Amino acid sequence: MLNKVDSLLADNGVSVQAAYLDSTGVKVRFQNTDAQLKAKDIVQDEFGEDFVVALNLLSNSPRWLASFNALPMYLGLDLRGGVHFLLEVDVPSSLEKARESYVQDLRQLMRAENIRYSKISINQSNVDIEFRETTIRDKAIVELNRKSPDLAYSSVDRGSASLIVASIRPEVLKRIQEFALQQNITTLRNRVNELGVAEPIVQQSGADRVVVQLPGVQDTAKAKDILGRTATLEVRLVDEDRMDPASLQAAQEGRVPAGSELLFDRDGIPYLLKNEVILTGDRISDAQPGFDSTTTEPAVHLSLDGRGASIFQMTTRENIGRRIAMVLVEKGKSEVVTAPVVRAEIGGGRVQISGQMNTTEAHDTALLLRAGALAAPMEIIEERTVGPSLGADNIERGFKSTWIGFVALAIFIAVYYVVFGIISVFALSVNMMLLVALLSMLQATLTLPGIAAIALTLGMAIDANVLINERIREEIRNGATPQAAISAGYERAWGTILDSNVTTLIAGIALFFFGTGPIKGFAVVHCLGILTSMFSAVFVSLASCAL
Repeated sequence: MLNKVDSLLADNGVSVQAAYLDSTGVKVRFQNTDAQLKAKDIVQDEFGEDFVVALNLLSNSPRWLASFNALPMYLGLDLRGGVHFLLEVDVPSSLEKARESYVQDLRQLMRAENIRYSKISINQSNVDIEFRETTIRDKAIVELNRKSPDLAYSSVDRGSASLIVASIRPEVLKRIQEFALQQNITTLRNRVNELGVAEPIVQQSGADRVVVQLPGVQDTAKAKDILGRTATLEVRLVDEDRMDPASLQAAQEGRVPAGSELLFDRDGIPYLLKNEVILTGDRISDAQPGFDSTTTEPAVHLSLDGRGASIFQMTTRENIGRRIAMVLVEKGKSEVVTAPVVRAEIGGGRVQISGQMNTTEAHDTALLLRAGALAAPMEIIEERTVGPSLGADNIERGFKSTWIGFVALAIFIAVYYVVFGIISVFALSVNMMLLVALLSMLQATLTLPGIAAIALTLGMAIDANVLINERIREEIRNGATPQAAISAGYERAWGTILDSNVTTLIAGIALFFFGTGPIKGFAVVHCLGILTSMFSAVFVSLASCAL
């Protein structure tokens, strides 16, 4: 693909600065946005809709820095540009889907226990089960409480009908809501990776909302298309009678047998699958990576709802020794995730997928099965776009204000305290270097409030030096020698410096834990700045005095 993109752009006269591979695909860098937009149209027309061609802003760090794993500082949306979405999960829809699933479970349970009922229906937020006789209803409540404890049951008489009104318990409602939200977050994270964003932010906001921030993304329409995509899972039988090499070769040449479909897995291995869909992903309630209890090999454990468990049990009973394929369908394209051999009848709704996979593959497969589709519909209720030119302007203004403040402080402190002022300026410079180095090493996201916190750190750091210098002056006025004055000045000022910085650090920690977004970014830089200022103002300046 990289070679094809290179030759394609060269043939169309588009100048490329660099083209390389990374973990998510092919990255191509251009001199300006005009070349970028032209190249995007050319590549998209050539590759079609099967490939995601997205516009991004990526770091342009020198290669000599990258050679020893020096990473660029992450920049927030306000500095780098990008798109911000606030999505709201349709919780009532997920609860409605859960009630429909429970209706299937109740029907199956009462059929298994030979309990005769008239009808089952969903009435607003409850499930109504109607009986002709009160005695049968009382027997049903006992069995339902024992075998379906997620619901709360009550007896109601409506005219001549005896009813059981079943409602989902509050703790189960909360679990369903949390599961839908977390599954949607996992799905969104899986999808934004296709955009090639270096540091996407996908996190929960409140009880039913998700914040998605995509720094560097310039194509808002493409981002919305990726986030809003739907995906489904299908369980289908492998057409074992036609899986011989000759039939597979003929199918790949276009002669697919009637009643079958040719699909491939991620490694390009072909499969002939029967057209009939046994189950869809709607019947999978959970998928988690784990290990086979007998062989200790990595495996994926699936949980099916009541109806899905019944269908899967019947299918596996009738197809022992044959393969069942799990197929992920997205944007009209189908891909075989796995195709295990059925060793025995599988009942109870617990399904295990294993065989020649490592722990990473088991985790990825579980993610695909669990996050292939959104657990509940989501709606974009807020959208903000920050252009790259505005981000560059914010960076320029933020750093200019910081440097102006630094120079003003340096001139004042050097003029007022002379030699000790010059030492304080050196300590302030070390403080700035340490703070920026820590932000880069920790890969903290720098935002405009973060730049404000850097400016605030300068003021707090010089405040500590002012305390020390004034103490030293006081000792000299009292007749102490310069060496004794320096020692006493640092010793007596240390307690005051520690108290003031610790109280401010507590406030910064509170902002970090209780704040969100820009407030949290400010708190991170603020707390790191307090630690570096204490070190530089006391230890660096003291070492400089000693020298």
